[in-house]
Order: sequence, then C-alpha cells, then structure tokens
Amino acid sequence: MSDNPSDPSAEKPKIIIDEDWKGRVQAEKEALDRKKAAHEPPPAPSPPPGGQPRGEVPPATLPLLMTTLATQALVVLGQVAQPGTGTVNARLDEAKHFIDMLEMIEQKTTGNRTPDETRLLDNLLHELRLTFVSVGEKGVRQ
Repeated sequence: MSDNPSDPSAEKPKIIIDEDWKGRVQAEKEALDRKKAAHEPPPAPSPPPGGQPRGEVPPATLPLLMTTLATQALVVLGQVAQPGTGTVNARLDEAKHFIDMLEMIEQKTTGNRTPDETRLLDNLLHELRLTFVSVGEKGVRQ
C-alpha cells in the first residue's frame, strides 16, 4: 500500500450508497403524521361569514341565567345600548317583564340556591327595581 495518492494501486475507500433511504424517511414521516393527527383536536370551526369568531359557549348555570335576564332588563330600561342598533330606549313594560322573571326565579329556587347565587339575585333585583323607579320617574317628569 502506497502513501502516494496518485498511485493507482492505492486502495480507495469503499462508498456504500443506500438508495432506499428516501423511501424509509418518507414512510417514517407519514407514520409520524398519522400518529400526530390521531392525537390532535379537530380544527376550530371557521368564523361566521362577515363576523368575529365566536368564543366557547359558557356552561348553563343559574348565575348566567340571572345575569342574562338582568342585562336584558338594563337594555330595555335604557341603561345599555341595544346590541346591533346602538340605540337607547326605555321600555318599562318589557323591563317589568324581565324583573318579574327574576322574581319568579327567586320564588321557584328558594332553598335551592347557594349563598352566592342568593346574594347575586338579591343584588340584581334591588338594583333593577331602583333603576326601574328612577327611569319611570324621569319619564313622568318630561
């Protein structure tokens, strides 16, 4: 064996070419993609046409029901702008309806509410009744 690289009798290193490596890499990639897809949550729904993406719907709870009715009462008492139109109009008959619904919930759930739910309902009814009287007095003075 000669140390001279130009010597034709010098042994050249053997190069082994693995032609199948691309196929194995592709198969591994596909297997990994399948495994990943099996553990991924489904894609989020697309936003409604022309609108903002919607958030997750909250769970149905008594406090959510009470605050939803109270919010509606505030809208028809003219304390909050109406969604969509942005107008503020007091409609006392509708406000009374929402307050009456909260009073019905108060009666029907007596003894079945948590202390926090009772406190929330008491506060909502108190504030709505005061606002109802105040809005009603302003309407009479005008």
